Order: sequence, then structure tokens, then C-alpha cells
Amino acid sequence: MHSACRFSSVLSVLLVCALSSQALAADAAPLELPKAAQILAAVRAGHPRLIATADRFEELKREVKADQTLTRWHESLREEGAAILRARPSQYEIPDGLRLLATSRRVLDRVTTLALLYRLDGDRRYVERAWGELEAAAKFPDWNPRHFLDTAEMTAAFGLGYDWLYDQWTADQRQVLQTAMVDLGLQPGLKVYRQPKGWWHNSQHNWNQVCNGGMTVGALALADELPELAGEILECAIRSVPRAMKNFAPDGAWGEGPGYWSYATQYNVAMLAALESGLGTDYGLSAIPGFAEAGTFPLYLTGPLDRTFDFADAHAGTPRPPQLFWFARKFNRPEYAAFQIDHAKPSAMDLVYYDSRGHQSDPATLPLGKHFRDAEVGIFRSAWNDRHALWVAFKAGSNAVNHSHLDLGTFVLEALGQRWFVDLGADNYNLPGYFGRQRWDYYRLRAEGHNTLLVNPGKGPDQDPRAATKIVRFEAPGEGGSPSAVLDLTPAYAMHATQVQRTICLHDRRWVTIRDEIQTPAPAEIWSQLHTPADISLSDDARTATLRIGGQSLLVELASPADAKLEVLPAASLPTSPQPERQGSNNRIRKLAVHLAGVSQATIELRLKPQWP
Repeated sequence: MHSACRFSSVLSVLLVCALSSQALAADAAPLELPKAAQILAAVRAGHPRLIATADRFEELKREVKADQTLTRWHESLREEGAAILRARPSQYEIPDGLRLLATSRRVLDRVTTLALLYRLDGDRRYVERAWGELEAAAKFPDWNPRHFLDTAEMTAAFGLGYDWLYDQWTADQRQVLQTAMVDLGLQPGLKVYRQPKGWWHNSQHNWNQVCNGGMTVGALALADELPELAGEILECAIRSVPRAMKNFAPDGAWGEGPGYWSYATQYNVAMLAALESGLGTDYGLSAIPGFAEAGTFPLYLTGPLDRTFDFADAHAGTPRPPQLFWFARKFNRPEYAAFQIDHAKPSAMDLVYYDSRGHQSDPATLPLGKHFRDAEVGIFRSAWNDRHALWVAFKAGSNAVNHSHLDLGTFVLEALGQRWFVDLGADNYNLPGYFGRQRWDYYRLRAEGHNTLLVNPGKGPDQDPRAATKIVRFEAPGEGGSPSAVLDLTPAYAMHATQVQRTICLHDRRWVTIRDEIQTPAPAEIWSQLHTPADISLSDDARTATLRIGGQSLLVELASPADAKLEVLPAASLPTSPQPERQGSNNRIRKLAVHLAGVSQATIELRLKPQWP
């Protein structure tokens, strides 16, 4: 049997790969962060000045007539605008007892849609309906600052609505908007900034970018009228956001997963775009290492079926981030724009950020494999632009990252136009203790809910919740080669094992080997498991499983150990695991597993073979 993949011992791989994450990070010039007075001196006079200026809106008017894609998107936006005109203004609703977030996002979407349509079409109905939306939210008792994402997004909605339609508001209307922005948005934000331990401005995850982004948009909108307040907020936000942005280094990945990549960059980009348009500079923030590469992450994490590798608290939908157009323009990466042109569900920000160079570019110019260092995510594929291509996405990384699951070593696989092995994604955020002590009780968040290993599973966490692991070897030759990667998962299982290594190999880019090598100090119970939506039938000797979806099939062959068998289980907690109530049902998924008992050294090798025509 031909194979170009190499299997190395754990020790030899670790000796070769001793690089630290610090050594991998690119050097960068130190940021010269401004004081409030310097910021205020740079404020562009007049409106609009947030993300889009009057010149940009005029340019966009011409583009929607000349560019067929924009013409279609403009018409789609008009249809959305017509629906908004018929809808009632948003109401103050906290359906889960914690979040106003859905309302804040609805207001933001409606206001930006209506404001842009007015800028393009000049129809006063859009202004009047935008006023109805903003006036209703201005009367809310608060913007729910206890869950500050809600406050930040609503502040962004008001900032953009105030700015983009500034010349259409009466003096009284401007005062209503200004008062609401200050009392319900900016002042609650300033209170957090003034606390040395104010949590979101000290955080290193999506909350940092969303909250700082919303505050920046609101403060820049009012920088003329309220310079003291705006200056202090802008200085604080510009000093805070690098704490999160540094986590894009070195390759643009985001450890919270693809969903939170989109959320974090949405507001990170809005903040930088508003600084550039409103002040003429982003003070070097866009040069923070890794940020220029951030647009690469969703391109690689999207499989042939346009579904994402939904690790951490994510869902396997199609990514449609308008900010990819901004990344394309800012960093001269038209392949980012090409991806978004193909995937967009047109929004106001798609039109505002739009980069037509995407029509002349193609992500297929990128290499077929990618290792995102630090986040430790790897991707192999047989081709771009082929729905039937073989695509494997996998991860090591850290279990301690915000929104992470105990998923080190997991992978998903697509081939023949089907996703054969899946990540179950997030569960309900409102489950008891989901972000607290009970987090590791829920099946979808435990290692047993992923396509990875279990060693001596029990009631407790089935991987170390603080473990950090590496892809210690990554080889991705060009077309026709056999890519492979080695993941050292030992820290995840250090409570029960002395060495755990997973090797993933594509053989001629047609089939895949998953090889696990485990050593334990005492006889142990070990599981290897695969979650699949396929129909499964086992051979008589239970050494081969045939998976079938939609007329296609894939074989799973158990090559090692010789005395083991495959078994089919429900995608549910083991009897020895916690059994919390109300967690999500996985009834459409089954688990193909290998179970070993009483072993202290094991090699489990599974061969995943799509049955190509």
C-alpha cells in the first residue's frame, strides 16, 4: 500500500519542534498611542465621517449603477428596506433574562440599512423610519450595561445613524440621539474604562473589540459636541484594543473559533475604519502582527460545502463577513473580496466596504494547506472551488481560550459533496453553568462530544481545561503530494497519560489516516471516536464501517490494533459521565468508536476512504 506519510515517535517530533509562541510572533514597531488632546485635534469636521464619508457615498452611487453585483445587492437592500418600513420599531426585550443583544443588533441592522438606502436613493421614508427606530430605542430604560455587548452594539447603531443622516436630523432630533448615546451608552462605558479592573477593557477576547468598537463609533460621532467625554473614551479604547488584537499573531487566526472571529473582526474593523475616516489614522493599530492575515482564517476554515469548521462555541453555517472587503482594500488582498462576493448575504456594510477587485481574484491562488500557529488550527484540502474536494480541518491549541471546548485533537472532514465527520458546535448559552462550573458537564463541550480521544473518562473534565497543545509538525506539499501533521496532545491528558500523539495524513489527497499513539503509566481505558450524520453499517468482523450519505459512501477501516473492533454508539454521554438535563439533542448524529481497556501502550489507526467514482 503506497503512502507518502511519515509517522514519527512523540519524542523525536518534540525534539525537532521546540519553538515557543513568542518566537513565532512577528516583530512589530511599538505603538505610539495618542492622548485625548491629540485625538481631538485630528477630528474631521462635519458629517458623515464614520466609516463612510460623503465622498464614499457618492462613489457608491456610481458603483451601484456600473457593477452588476452591487446593482443586485442594492435591489436586495431595497427589498429589506421595504420590509423594515412595514415593521414596528424594536422594543425593549430581554427574553432570556440576560441579553438585550438581539434587539441591539436589529436596531443596528435596520438603521444602517435605512441610512444607506437614503444616501443612495434619497427617499425620505427611510429617514423617517430610521428616526422611528432610534427614537424608540432612545426611550428604553437602559441599553442593558450589565451585558455590555448589548450597550456597545446599540451605541454603534446610534453613532452611525446620527452621523450618516446628520444633515437630515432636526436640532431637536440630534439632541434626543445625543442624550441617549451619552446617558445609555457612553457614560456607562466610561464608568468601565475608569475602573482599573473594568473587565471588558482588560479582556483579550471578542468582548474587547466589540465594546471598544461600539464606544469608538459613538464617541467619534459626538466628538465635536462633547470633546471632553469623547476624547477620554477614544483614548481609552485605542489603548485597550491591542490587548485583544495581539491574539491575531502570527497568522490571523482567532482561538475563540470562526463565529467569534467574525464578531471580533466586525467591530475591530468598524473601530479602525471609523478612526481612519474620522481622524485620518488608526495610530498603527492595523499594523499589529497577524491582523493583515486575519482575512485568511475564514477562507481556509470554510469547506467545499461552504460550511465552516465550527470549533469552540460556533455553528457550521456559511461565513458572510462584510469586513472581508475592508481587509481586501486595506491590505491589498483581493482574494478576500472574491470570497465575500461569492458568499455575501448583502448588507449595508457589504456595500460600504465593497472592493470590486474580488471579481478578478480567486482564493484558489492560495496554497492547499495552512497551519494557523498559536491557535494551532490546520487545514488540508485536495482542491479549491470543487464541492466534491477532500477537506480536513483539525486543531490542537488551548482549552483555556474564551469559548473553547475540550476539543484538542478534533477534526472535521468533507469529501464527495458531504460532511462525513462533524463538530456538534455550541450548546444553549442559557444552560445552567454554561460559562461556569458546569461547563465541562455538557456533552457538546466535553472531549467525548468531539472527534478526539478519551483516556480514563469519568465524571470530571475529560481533557485538562488548562491544557495548551501544539501542532508540532505540519507538512503541506503542493498538488499531488501527501500532506501530514502531528499534534502533541500530551498536556490534554497528562492526568492519565505520559504521551499522546495524533498524526493526520492525506494519502495522495484521496483518503485520510488518523493515527493515535498513547502511552499511560498504568493500564487505562481509551476511546477514539468519530461523530457522523451518516448511516453506518459494520462488516461482520467489525473492522470496517461503511458510511452512506446522499448516495455517496466512505469506508472507515480499523488498521490497528489488530484485536480491536469498531462499534456504533449514540452521540450521548457515557454512563460514567455527567448527565445534565436540558442539554441539546444530538439524535441525528451517531458515534463510531474504538474502545480499548486495560492497555498502557496503544496505537489506534483509522483509515477514512471516500469511495470516489
